[in-house]
Amino acid sequence: MIANMRNVAANAGAASPIGAVPWEPGEDVVDPVLADAMSTVTEDHVVAVLAPEPLSPFEFAIACEVFGIRRSEVIARMARPRWYDLRVCAQRPGVPVATSMGFSIVAEHGLDAVVDADTVIVPMASKWGVSETHRAGWRMPALPDDEVLQALVDAAERGARIVSFCSGAFTLAEAGLLDGRRATTHWLFLDAFRRRYPTVEVVPDVLYVDAGQVLTSAGSAAGLDLSLHLLRADHGADVADLVARRLVIPPHRDGGQAQYTTVPPPRTGGTPFAELLDWLVASLHEPLTVSDMAARAAMSPRTFARRFAEATGTTPLQWLTTQRLARARQLLETTDLTVDVVAARSGLGSAANLRSRLRDACGVSPSAYRQRFKRDAAA
Repeated sequence: MIANMRNVAANAGAASPIGAVPWEPGEDVVDPVLADAMSTVTEDHVVAVLAPEPLSPFEFAIACEVFGIRRSEVIARMARPRWYDLRVCAQRPGVPVATSMGFSIVAEHGLDAVVDADTVIVPMASKWGVSETHRAGWRMPALPDDEVLQALVDAAERGARIVSFCSGAFTLAEAGLLDGRRATTHWLFLDAFRRRYPTVEVVPDVLYVDAGQVLTSAGSAAGLDLSLHLLRADHGADVADLVARRLVIPPHRDGGQAQYTTVPPPRTGGTPFAELLDWLVASLHEPLTVSDMAARAAMSPRTFARRFAEATGTTPLQWLTTQRLARARQLLETTDLTVDVVAARSGLGSAANLRSRLRDACGVSPSAYRQRFKRDAAA
């Protein structure tokens, strides 16, 4: 079994200092003075990228693109030329690791390279398991073997910086590396994540969370945001900006994860309250109370609140507020209705309440949200 998994968080320390890396001139280097300067650097900062099976190619490729390519114009700007030594690692090195897209990769390094690395990146695995909340419609990624979890624990105990992209946060949490820490993951998995790891402080509306030694990012492309954050921390803003320019992405996205995602329609089927939830969705503009809901379900308010939470994972009023905010966002995206009318039709009541709820959820005002996400109503 895995030893001391749940105690690693208490031993969190600062990430290992970034060392200098020897420059290997490529065809894009034409300045011999620059090439000579690069050759004087002697130490690598090892980045181990774990390749779970089946591998999600996009998140895996983010790590390879950002940390595996030595760009001459970037390194030339550094006072001390240095970069990263990227090592792809798998539980069984040399054995093809299947991806979710029909091709495979072969990792040269095993879990021992994970243990010895300065930074470890755990991308998303595109394999799904059945969670204890399956009956309520949640799903969660399948978890790796104990051998993989132990390697992450050992790396953390050595002082390595541990990073996850997207649902890779499940792996870190399973290893105990997120206990007592702030963390995030893809919005699609937040309910399952909260239920399985109640000791983790989940931050749902950000692109990434830097908790010191352990860092987590939200869904998919947020791995790019976290990678640029690591570059800023290691080499400064100028270097991060240059890499962002090469990737043709903004160096820093303002706002949180929530404003870059579409709220999914509520799951009303598969629960004892399917008919009630359908009725609530159709009645969001009405002044509904828990007593109204309980009467509709033919239960006492106390029994209803308890059974509703068991079935949906949240309270009746929180569920209602979430759906009202989703309706408001939809109206802002697809109509020219005033903020007052949007607030009334979504059931949020006043423009002031809508502004407060939207700012808490997305970090922007209704007008700013509409400006960014206005789309054709037919969409």
